Amino acid sequence: MRSDTKRNRRQLIQAAGRLFATSTGLASVSMSDIAREAEISPATAYRHFASVEEVLIAYRYGIGERLKEFSDEQRSSGVELLRDVDRRWVELVGEHGWSMVHTRSPEGYLARLRSGAEYLTVQADALERPLREAIEELGLPAIGDEAMFLWNILLDPREILDVINTVGLSEKDAADRLTDTFLGAVGGWCKNERGGTD
Repeated sequence: MRSDTKRNRRQLIQAAGRLFATSTGLASVSMSDIAREAEISPATAYRHFASVEEVLIAYRYGIGERLKEFSDEQRSSGVELLRDVDRRWVELVGEHGWSMVHTRSPEGYLARLRSGAEYLTVQADALERPLREAIEELGLPAIGDEAMFLWNILLDPREILDVINTVGLSEKDAADRLTDTFLGAVGGWCKNERGGTD
């Protein structure tokens, strides 16, 4: 890809992030708005992205890549690794969260993940080792992408921003509480796998 093409794409994604951060939803941002914010012509913007949704997906993918890079660099393991990665995720949501909350789909999370939604698969790649090792450390059976499903329920950007802004938690406290809640939830999810009943 030519350097000016890369630059234009990057500028469009960054411009979209700024606009999404202050918007009331996808319908309030147009490709023309994104092009104007990026100081690029609408025609050039449409050469890169067919829709506002595509730009948002690229934005979310970039954040997922940052989480994956962080996760891959960590030397910790097990629950400690998961806690480190969750703290970094909450920091990223603190930086970019309002731009990330506009993704909505009538499909459930697992269906989108299993169908290969790029912005979800990069996040799943970032969390594969932390989730697997934490579950192993707890002595629980492997549950594959169902761990990502449970993680997403608790660490969705909307929920993170809610506990920070409504409850008043710091990013670190939010990450630690959500990680602890996830660990409890995964134990409950696996109860039937172990033959437990109430």
